Amino acid sequence: MTTSQFTIDDSQFTIVFAKTRSKIMSNLLRVTVWNEYRHERSDPRVAAVYPDGIHAAIASSLSAAGYAVRTATLDEPEHGLTDAVLAETDVLTWWGHMAHGEVSDEVVARVHQRVLEGMGLVVLHSGHFSKIFKRLMGTSCDLKWREIGERERLWVVAPGHPIVEGIGEYFEIPQEEMYGEFFDIPAPDELVLLSWFQGGEVFRSGCCYHRGQGKIFYFRPGHETYPSYFQPEVQRVIANGVRWAAPVDRPGLAFGHRPEPIEELIEL
Repeated sequence: MTTSQFTIDDSQFTIVFAKTRSKIMSNLLRVTVWNEYRHERSDPRVAAVYPDGIHAAIASSLSAAGYAVRTATLDEPEHGLTDAVLAETDVLTWWGHMAHGEVSDEVVARVHQRVLEGMGLVVLHSGHFSKIFKRLMGTSCDLKWREIGERERLWVVAPGHPIVEGIGEYFEIPQEEMYGEFFDIPAPDELVLLSWFQGGEVFRSGCCYHRGQGKIFYFRPGHETYPSYFQPEVQRVIANGVRWAAPVDRPGLAFGHRPEPIEELIEL
């Protein structure tokens, strides 16, 4: 597992995200940014856009938003998602594409359980085909796609939702991979963003779900050959999505037999 180091500079203070969590960091939302990290090491086009990996670009923007961030990648032991790491993760972001099948079923089950217990999950772009997203959705999560670098316009369709705080009526990404309907997912609990592409297709690109005690946000942009994760609007939506998906601070749930009633029973 890799724990990245980032610095946030403010006029009044500096917070350093280091390998040892400080007392200051314990009060921050803890985010683990997971990335397959294969394209960047095998495709020069991707390496030119994300020389340090897609995870580094996402982690940098989230640390700048004020979160305590660590990264994990596929080829680390247990994919960097050990029990200990997940226990210290409030929200997990997930990007994968070419190696979904290499993700261990044991790790998928571990992440699934943590989501049911309340850990947030933000699934990005081609993560729609990941084992964990398909398990949580219960559908194929298939779609149409085309990669010719066309313009994407993302319309805000839930303007009062916290995920689109700071976003106008719409924003545009100059070049992206097209995803088109039908997107084989359950109807979202909340649909926040709807994409239109230059070629005419539309796509449900910002979808919110609840599973158990956990919240899930799927956000469409992020093809590996385009610099979408450096665009401020994309960064803002991801940061807002992480905040929305964060677990609620409450006592654990109790199940099973309750022998004693809450109220005193009065026999009539």
